Amino acid sequence: MNAVLTPLAGAVAVEVRPSTIHGEGVFALRSLPPGWRVGVYEGRRYGPEELRERPPEREMTYVFGLSDGTLIDAADGGNATRHINHSCEPNCQANEEMADDGELDIVIRTKRRIRAGEELSIDYRLDVGGDDPARYVCRCGSARCRGTMAL
Repeated sequence: MNAVLTPLAGAVAVEVRPSTIHGEGVFALRSLPPGWRVGVYEGRRYGPEELRERPPEREMTYVFGLSDGTLIDAADGGNATRHINHSCEPNCQANEEMADDGELDIVIRTKRRIRAGEELSIDYRLDVGGDDPARYVCRCGSARCRGTMAL
């Protein structure tokens, strides 16, 4: 069964299904305009002081870091936005936005018009510290692929 994002009541516009980039991806079911809100990246939140409490790394990592030091781990309570794959030429962008409750959220929006059937992507821009960026191989296949999901 495919997971479906429904950011607008009754307006099913994307679904999760197998991807040629990696594992599962998020695909447009209809044409989406530039600036369209795909959804909010959800999951368990960890404050900077809670980092030691996070479970050990899994095979798949779904962690987003925010500017306030908070981490969102979509492997625990996440939604379908966690399946948006990386591309060096992404058609979506993840931005921090202040929610009504004063908490920072990661909101995914389209950068340009998306065709029906097209896979949605963001640039992960992984911060790998002193680790070798080559360990984070990119499979996006774009003409401008930099070969890594790292910065």
